[in-house]
Amino acid sequence: MNNLPTAIIGASNKPDRYSYKAMIMLKTHGHDSYLVHPKLKEVNGQKVYPEIEAIKGHIDTVTLYINPELQTNIEKSLIDSKVRRVIFNPGTENEALEKKLIASGKEVLRACTLVLLSTDQY
Repeated sequence: MNNLPTAIIGASNKPDRYSYKAMIMLKTHGHDSYLVHPKLKEVNGQKVYPEIEAIKGHIDTVTLYINPELQTNIEKSLIDSKVRRVIFNPGTENEALEKKLIASGKEVLRACTLVLLSTDQY
């Protein structure tokens, strides 16, 4: 299995949140993750970045856990990044942003990160 470093936008320190579950499941499946949230400093001892630009390491995939209104704050960062793929989890779908990402050469998925991982489609 290849390590696909993943940025979790909308990371949470609440175990019942899907972004928290994704953090755990990514680790279980051998993928590094970068947590992104403007107010949190760390989750389970893992550093949280205030924005995607603060991450210095390679990011293969971004998985979104923020609603479309909040996505306007990160739109330019996503488009300008070297990220290969962006996953819009249920409830985060944003057709306008999806089209811009595709036009910038990124792979876009409307999918659940947890399902992709649990079915070996990640």
